[in-house]
Amino acid sequence: MKLLVYSHFFAPSVGGVETIVLSLARGLAGLRKPGGDPEFEVSLATQTSADNFHDGPLPFRVVRRPTLIQLWDLIRASDAVHFAGPSLAPLFLTFLARKPVVVEHHGYQAICPNGLLVHRPDEAVCPGHFLGRDYLECVRCLRQECSTFRSWRRLLMMFPRHFFARCAAANVAISDHTLRRCALPRSSVVYYGIEDSLEGRRPNDAVSLSDGKICFAYVGRLVSEKGIPVLLEASRLLREEGHSFEVRLIGDGPERSNVEAIIARDRLESCVQITGFLTGAAFAEALRDVRVVVMPSIWEETAGLAAIEQMMRGRLVIASDIGGLGEVLGDTGVKCPPGDPAALARAMRDVLRQPTLIDSLGKTARERALQLFVRGRMIAEHAQLYRKVVQDLEN
Repeated sequence: MKLLVYSHFFAPSVGGVETIVLSLARGLAGLRKPGGDPEFEVSLATQTSADNFHDGPLPFRVVRRPTLIQLWDLIRASDAVHFAGPSLAPLFLTFLARKPVVVEHHGYQAICPNGLLVHRPDEAVCPGHFLGRDYLECVRCLRQECSTFRSWRRLLMMFPRHFFARCAAANVAISDHTLRRCALPRSSVVYYGIEDSLEGRRPNDAVSLSDGKICFAYVGRLVSEKGIPVLLEASRLLREEGHSFEVRLIGDGPERSNVEAIIARDRLESCVQITGFLTGAAFAEALRDVRVVVMPSIWEETAGLAAIEQMMRGRLVIASDIGGLGEVLGDTGVKCPPGDPAALARAMRDVLRQPTLIDSLGKTARERALQLFVRGRMIAEHAQLYRKVVQDLEN
């Protein structure tokens, strides 16, 4: 089967979507028929430039920044097209070519003009103004980010994007929460899947237990919807109580200057550190002595790849009980109401007072990850979906 994967963002761009798309494409390219021949001939189209990234070693073809004619030729040559998000122009061309479309919803781009379901005027979770046909409120929200003209333009583009998603042969939600929120026909849930990062080691072998000070970490982009100020306020409360601990913010983003200002204002330099964006060995070293990962999101995360990664490593995760993030965690971590520093401080305080929670809940988190979030399962479920939509078209 000739499969085209379209992802607007791809390596060397860094993010959850890019990570999953690369892993999925690699896995599909590695599937074999009983005779040993490849089952899928995978091509990937993206608008991301290669820069210093080398596509040659990848087991699939990568076409970067294709023209509309090149994209049309790729679509025409494919048996099915997988979209990592509802990209409007490529979707239009795929429907024009009458090819089966599979849209995977990593965000809310099919039902929300800003793609996050965040109501920008008050930074609250959006109740669903677009689906509720409250379009003036959508424009009011968008005007927090761009001009009135561009706000109306982005709103108008939502109508064909939502239409194409509703007409897709299959919609893939990355959590039950995303499936319910998007409410699109022909939808099914395929959870993210990742490699077992411990590779046979015990969880404690991957975490330094050298001293008694517990290190909490946030891993991800420094953006407003991730709730970093909530974590900083919780840290301030705990420090004032006299607790000894460390908070490590591993990542970077547009909110870094604001985060640094809060740290300076509340004099948290002694217990809070920003590492910046890290990869490879530097990232592993920053996580070496981390015992607990905190995800204080204030938006409805569609899944929470960072939480899944840390669960697979056997670490305790403290997270907001919101959206797909709370669903991914299940009952294997500690959940708090979103946007509540006092509640987050209580959860962190419990861990400081009862360190045994780290290993016990970390163990159950890893067991859940091995049950639900393995890479082989993700690849197999996608492959079955492509077979079905192509077979349905032939019939």
